[in-house]
Amino acid sequence: MSYLYTFACHEDEEELCRLELKSLLGQEPPVASEGRYLWSARCLDPSRSPFVKVRMHARLEAASLAELCEQAQGLELEGSTFKVVFLETDKPYPDYQEQRSIERKLGAHIRGKAEMRTPERVYSVACIKGRWLLGESESQKAVWLRHVDKPQQYSTALSTRVARAVVNIAVPEPRGVRTIDPCCGIGTVLIEALSMGIEMVGYDINPLAIRGARINLEYFGFPNVVKLADMTSLGPETYDAAVLDMPYNLCSKLPTEEQKKMLGSVRRLASRVVILTIEEIDEALSASGLRILERCSIRKGSFSRQLLVCQS
Repeated sequence: MSYLYTFACHEDEEELCRLELKSLLGQEPPVASEGRYLWSARCLDPSRSPFVKVRMHARLEAASLAELCEQAQGLELEGSTFKVVFLETDKPYPDYQEQRSIERKLGAHIRGKAEMRTPERVYSVACIKGRWLLGESESQKAVWLRHVDKPQQYSTALSTRVARAVVNIAVPEPRGVRTIDPCCGIGTVLIEALSMGIEMVGYDINPLAIRGARINLEYFGFPNVVKLADMTSLGPETYDAAVLDMPYNLCSKLPTEEQKKMLGSVRRLASRVVILTIEEIDEALSASGLRILERCSIRKGSFSRQLLVCQS
């Protein structure tokens, strides 16, 4: 069984998008010039990713639109209402008027009642390398956007979109996985993890940050999973994965010894670690026993973070 996914991202988050989709879907996305779609055998809830737009289960395939229309007459809707949506895959895309025309032609051949606003079924149509495809689809619901307006904010906190992608890279398969954010701040990463049903706990050395995290968690209806603690004192409990956003100040650097202590601690806490940093820490990672598996850059204007996927 194969699924077609379409996706979109800003150029500043291109590398993050590619790494997240590779982690979730097990496939390397094509370069932007080749289109914004990929195939995967994995059935992913499109709302898991901030970059996925639509997941389509392609059931019909034809060499022409006319042939696809004929096949569409055999669809069994069991009384459900429907609508047809064109998916932009191969470039150049048909223009707006042509896309609507394709939707109307197919819709006219499906035996059922069309409903544009609240259909019970959504069918997507796509043309990829000259082959026409049709199948039921599901669109992304931008869950993370609900978490943007937190009661407690912090200027250097990750955006909710980036935080969600980071969690997905750390935990692509969440079932039975226990995770930790040992420098959780106001809980941005925690909220995205919990909203996806991922088990995660958080710690922070700053009592004000912990207070803010508790307020934010309660505001969105999540349990209090945070505690006040220095991550270097945590243990002996271990986790399957960790997300560590290294503390930073744009006017000063984290002392080298403190950096080493934090990296050594997170290595003891989890075997798989996703680290966010604005500094070059490859040497410190190696010294702490962490091996870099993958990396990407996340930019926001002139500001840049490195995301490092590590394993002990």
